[in-house]
Amino acid sequence: MIVARTVAEARGALRSLPRPLGFVPTMGALHAGHLSLVDAARDRCGSVAASIFVNPTQFGPGEDLERYPRDEAGDLAALEARGVAVVFAPAAAEMYPDGFAVTVSVGGPLTAVLEGERRPGHFDGVALVVTKLLNVVRPDVLFLGRKDAQQLAVLSKLVRDLDLPVEVVGLPIVREPDGLAMSSRNAYLSVEQRAAAPNLHGALQAARTAAATAGATPAGVAREAARVLADAATSAGPEASFVVDYLEVVDEVTFQRETELGPRSLLVAAARLGSTRLIDNMKLRESSPADAPLTTGASAYPAGDATTRK
Repeated sequence: MIVARTVAEARGALRSLPRPLGFVPTMGALHAGHLSLVDAARDRCGSVAASIFVNPTQFGPGEDLERYPRDEAGDLAALEARGVAVVFAPAAAEMYPDGFAVTVSVGGPLTAVLEGERRPGHFDGVALVVTKLLNVVRPDVLFLGRKDAQQLAVLSKLVRDLDLPVEVVGLPIVREPDGLAMSSRNAYLSVEQRAAAPNLHGALQAARTAAATAGATPAGVAREAARVLADAATSAGPEASFVVDYLEVVDEVTFQRETELGPRSLLVAAARLGSTRLIDNMKLRESSPADAPLTTGASAYPAGDATTRK
């Protein structure tokens, strides 16, 4: 496995790889969720590339850039064992040299709500780094996880609006045996918080059950999730109580609030457990098998709200 530290090294190493080329971008601190993306890329593609880069432009003031988990040696060993051919692991100065002055922004309603509203500038930073990574790696298929569902929608729209020559594949959430969605930030949880963390998934499951009842509405489904989460908190101490950021039913492509349940209804959640912010989501009415990949094409997106580069 080649570890490239510069754009030139990466392009040189990638040039002769068998196609199609699958690409898995990461911020490191890899877990089974990341590795499931690598496995899917290896199964489908002629070769696989990955990146490890803790991207400063997607962290806001007061967020966890400095303490974000890092284990490059362990990450590289895991990627090599999974058959990755090239890992692009640049320093921040390589990605954003002195004088760097370009921004990439996905505009419109998609980024004005939920994560976009609560983390101003976050999606601009994500769009920028992914645009740069795609330009360096030039993959045929980009593999992303569906845990970050709004990010998946934003990057799919980025690819569509800029006519980037890459297919975007979103793969199912990988969970711990108790249901907690895998995340590098789970390492922040105390023992008591880790024991309570699966209650978020439990609330989503209860909401999905409620969605299957006659006359169910998006508002009612969200209320059921909030009720289950609150009930779980009453039996736990303050260390294990969630502070809900949002619990809403949205369209999984546009991320606008749903007024009635349909095949694209997605319950999205963000909540804090102590200082750790957890996100999760669940399809309420599966139109395809739960473990099926989500391949995003241009036809899924409405006209307008164009992505801009400046």
